[in-house]
Amino acid sequence: MIPQNDIKSSKLKHGLYVVSTPIGNLADITFRAIDVLNNSDYILCEDTRISKKLLERYKIRSKLIPYHKFNEVKNLKKIIDILKSNKIVSLISDAGTPTISDPGRILVIECIKNKINICPIPGASSITSAISISGFSDEYYFFGFFPEKEKEIKKQLSFLSNLNCSIVFFISAKKINKIIKPLKFFFNNRDIVICREISKIYEEFIRTKVDKLNLFKKNLKGELTIVLSEKNTNKNISNKLNESDKKYIQQMIDTLSIKDITNLISSNRNLSKKEIYNYCLKLKNEK
Repeated sequence: MIPQNDIKSSKLKHGLYVVSTPIGNLADITFRAIDVLNNSDYILCEDTRISKKLLERYKIRSKLIPYHKFNEVKNLKKIIDILKSNKIVSLISDAGTPTISDPGRILVIECIKNKINICPIPGASSITSAISISGFSDEYYFFGFFPEKEKEIKKQLSFLSNLNCSIVFFISAKKINKIIKPLKFFFNNRDIVICREISKIYEEFIRTKVDKLNLFKKNLKGELTIVLSEKNTNKNISNKLNESDKKYIQQMIDTLSIKDITNLISSNRNLSKKEIYNYCLKLKNEK
């Protein structure tokens, strides 16, 4: 795509501006984002304490309105009324692009209903940053955060395992160990990159095979962006169910159907569906 000429001199239209902010390094903000924030009547932000660090760095003195998942419905009418009074309102999150696993979608939908102008101001994104350094397919599926319950996590992973593309998701560093076992079951034949502290001082990219992924002994910090590779077609795997396979099947037999387990494992292993099916059936009969 060929970039257009600088349009900083053009007057901003009234409406809502969805502004991307840095995901770590404050220098990653764009000139256009600074200009829009400076010219906003109000800035909606998740946590004023976090946003003030960015705004003070660039001497932005627009009025702040707290806007987070706990008050976005309650404050919706107030914000729409402000927008209808021909004000310029910017929406930012603590980091990255608003509405992407962050509050804002409800407001955007209401603006669409009320025919209020909405303008995106692009910028830093942990999703595209992680994909760009992964070395995996640029065809990718972004999931966001997983649900809390283990049963629901397994259902979502089962669905994702059928996709033959890169898969990106977020997870808290405190919860990474909780998801390693199901990852090894559903994505055994894939590569993985764990991105930690992107653009910050302690930035780290952990690259390995999913089947070689071990529990982390030290406590990681922050939010992780995980990228799983597309399916590995160069299969060099035993055509027999090993003890690890059997253990994973035992864990999933009460959550997934025999058909789902059979299709899942056969798509990631060089194993006959009959052998997988018979083992699942044996477990069911023993119950």
